[in-house]
Amino acid sequence: MLNLSVLLEDSARRYPDRTAVVLGDQRLTYAQVDAAANQVANLLVARGIRPGDKVAMSCPNLPYFPVIYYGIVKAGAVVVPLNVLLKGREVAYHLNDAQARAYFCFAGTAELPMGAEGHAGFTQADDCEHFFLITADPAAASPIEGAETLGAALRGQPATFATVQTAETDPAVILYTSGTTGQAKGAELSHANLVLNALTCNRLFRSVPATDTHLLVLPLFHSFGSTVNMNAGFSMAATLVLLPRFDAAAAVKLLEQEDVTFFAGVPTMYWGLLNALGEGVDVARIARNMRVAVSGGSSLPVEIIKQVRDRLGVQILEGYGLSETSPVATFSDPDSEPRPGSIGVPIWGVEVQLVDESWRTVDGVDEIGEIAIRGHNIMRGYYNRPDATAEVMRDGWFRTGDLARRDADGFYYIVDRAKDMIIRGGYNVYPREIEEVLMTHEAVSLAAVIGVPHDSLGEEVKAYVIRTEGATASEDDLIAWSRDQMAAYKYPRIVTFVDSLPMTATGKLLKRALS
Repeated sequence: MLNLSVLLEDSARRYPDRTAVVLGDQRLTYAQVDAAANQVANLLVARGIRPGDKVAMSCPNLPYFPVIYYGIVKAGAVVVPLNVLLKGREVAYHLNDAQARAYFCFAGTAELPMGAEGHAGFTQADDCEHFFLITADPAAASPIEGAETLGAALRGQPATFATVQTAETDPAVILYTSGTTGQAKGAELSHANLVLNALTCNRLFRSVPATDTHLLVLPLFHSFGSTVNMNAGFSMAATLVLLPRFDAAAAVKLLEQEDVTFFAGVPTMYWGLLNALGEGVDVARIARNMRVAVSGGSSLPVEIIKQVRDRLGVQILEGYGLSETSPVATFSDPDSEPRPGSIGVPIWGVEVQLVDESWRTVDGVDEIGEIAIRGHNIMRGYYNRPDATAEVMRDGWFRTGDLARRDADGFYYIVDRAKDMIIRGGYNVYPREIEEVLMTHEAVSLAAVIGVPHDSLGEEVKAYVIRTEGATASEDDLIAWSRDQMAAYKYPRIVTFVDSLPMTATGKLLKRALS
């Protein structure tokens, strides 16, 4: 038997007084986080949530996130973390698809009204029975009429709980990811998937109990932050310094003030950090404490790797993975010379091979094939989508849709994406999903969405649109409409009207002809 909450519970037992979470002036010990998670578990059981039920949450990087996350798994339920930028109709889709029975949602701010969007989605969900509004002040009244606050719901709940015993292969988390179909699919990850991925990260990063301090800037609803920072960090009683929204100057200040030893981010974050190391920053102090720097999402420019090493005295370790792989699958080898552009080698307990369209192994040095992965990190499958699961899995192998080559020493290098995914500021954007939403606008006859280079975000979302006959909507009109229909990281900032789109002989859009 194994429950993911052991990562928190073991550290709370061994280091109860160690600081687990920091947000501004707020500091919570491991004992406090564990006790609060127990209250959440008691609340769920009291409301009729049973082992195996799905419980969704929309929460930025706040202390509430780990409290609710581990509280859900303590109760034997399955966590469904949602992107905090989702609109109401998107929230409703995820709640329905996951068959969620309860939903925790942060109230948000005037700029990001998460609570209003979340509640709108909840009211459209078919089977979701409980909505808990997370407010910054637990004693505050609900700003949404009829919504129960988490503070009120937790009042009187015991701080002790007998964790539900779950099997290693039972589902623990469902992470939503899109594909070429444009419909978000839930990658179902087991307790063993996530526990072993976290412990393998610590093996890779040579973590020592109760010594590391992480600066957590990656969103916890994403697998990168939740595994590499939260699960791995909590398993070693690390201190997690939270930054709800990445800001380079604020991040640098925290690196200095909190004596951070561990930083994980996407390439654009490292670019921002370097630009924020200005006058008045004690760079020597930051460099003296920094032990591990991790990057993923896309390849780092060689110049950024060099500048981080020169100015902060740490070699960035680059890795690769997907939601379906818990997520870490490959990483730079700390004992080898860095190879800029490489995603490294398979982590402990994981196999990687390159395959062709027929699943035949591609063995040649520098020969290009699709990455396939097998090991303890591979998902159970896509929730309630056996056909989609069968398309990507065979004999324990998961094919990623990413094309790569392998050098003579066994190091892998991404060369292209078999899927048309766009990575905008570290967020995955799937063109087909955007195209389908655009097609619901009365002025849009056909749309093709691609990623175009952007200096700070890596890629920007661009839409080529054929207007319906007689339509008069402008590019700005369509951008403004898209902003209301889609999460902020998704909607196209660039719209170009065209008379036709390039097609293949079989009638498929030829996106490589667009730029």
